[in-house]
Amino acid sequence: MRILINTINYHPELTGVGKYSGEMAEWLSKKGHDVRVITAPPYYPEWSIGKGYSSFRYRKEIINGVRVLRCPLYVPLKLSGLKRIIHLASFAISSLPVLISQMFWRPNVIMTIEPPLLSAPFVWLISRISKTKCWLHIQDFEIDAAFDLGILNSKWLRSFVLYIERWLMRNFDIVSTISNQMIDKLNKKGVLQSKQVLFPNWVDNDQIFPLQSASPFRHELDIKDTTKVFLYSGNIGEKQGLESIIEAARSIAANDNILFVMCGSGSALSRLKKSAYGLNNVMWLPLQPVERLNDLLSLADVHLLPQRPDAADLVMPSKLTGMLASGKPILATVDKGTQIATVLENTGVIVPPSNVDRLVHGVIDLSNNDDLRAELGKNARLYAIENLSIDVILERFNQALHEMNKN
Repeated sequence: MRILINTINYHPELTGVGKYSGEMAEWLSKKGHDVRVITAPPYYPEWSIGKGYSSFRYRKEIINGVRVLRCPLYVPLKLSGLKRIIHLASFAISSLPVLISQMFWRPNVIMTIEPPLLSAPFVWLISRISKTKCWLHIQDFEIDAAFDLGILNSKWLRSFVLYIERWLMRNFDIVSTISNQMIDKLNKKGVLQSKQVLFPNWVDNDQIFPLQSASPFRHELDIKDTTKVFLYSGNIGEKQGLESIIEAARSIAANDNILFVMCGSGSALSRLKKSAYGLNNVMWLPLQPVERLNDLLSLADVHLLPQRPDAADLVMPSKLTGMLASGKPILATVDKGTQIATVLENTGVIVPPSNVDRLVHGVIDLSNNDDLRAELGKNARLYAIENLSIDVILERFNQALHEMNKN
């Protein structure tokens, strides 16, 4: 099958949508499909164009058997609502000529990944002109999130954009997303159940697994064996609610047996570092290469998963799969009844978002209870094996592709 994937984020990005888009395309290629990807130069989560790439030029390359077509992209130095829209629009516009050229390749399926939704109208139009099946996969409900988080705040604009979004979703052949609560959002947006597919994120349990001994990072970072490490790893952005971690660290700064390790990069990094200035119980690490990911995740005694309450069911954190596979418990700031809370029922501890006191109590309780951490970690690993295996999830996706192609 000839499969064309349109996504702004792709390999070699190490976190978020790019990680999953890359793994999906390469898995499909290994299964014998002819896969091409239209994407942008790597820029996430640093919000800076990757070394060796250009934000102004088109580029072709072959990565692990996949033909990758890079398109120009505007990456703002400082994010704002307007600049974010221009950023996403720049990819939608620059990728359109490449999308049109691929009509002559005659793909069987064109898949576009949201964000950005701005690319979806072009993908839908090209698919209808070329009589090709079209698939929309939603990693984030970016429109809802942008308004709920205050990134955009115009009521008339929200009504107009949501109307366009609903129309688009109803006209794609398949619309998939990554959690049951996000499937419920599709129902509310009027997408027929016959078009809906649950396509969750996954983890390679052979690449991420519990270490039998202490992580090498403990020795490299000179962290005592008795110190309990609470690790946040991933995008350090505005919608993660990371301020609560800094406030919790400040509240228990006198406890020298607890260390907060913040690993990653993103638009909020400089601001958060400034707010944590002078705290000896907060350590900052840059984003680590993929070959060191398992060692990094194994550094944690407890993984931290802060979420803002207004985004809990609009996005499903991509980092959660690796946390679970590492066999370590998770402390999350989410409300009961959310998809994340359901996953963490036996694999972690949840506290209300924006409640620093409850977060501090959760940190202290977990740091003092070795048996509870061991039990939750064991359950987390089991959950990853039974529910998040890369081969199981992508084989279901592969079957769904074949079924759509038959109809």
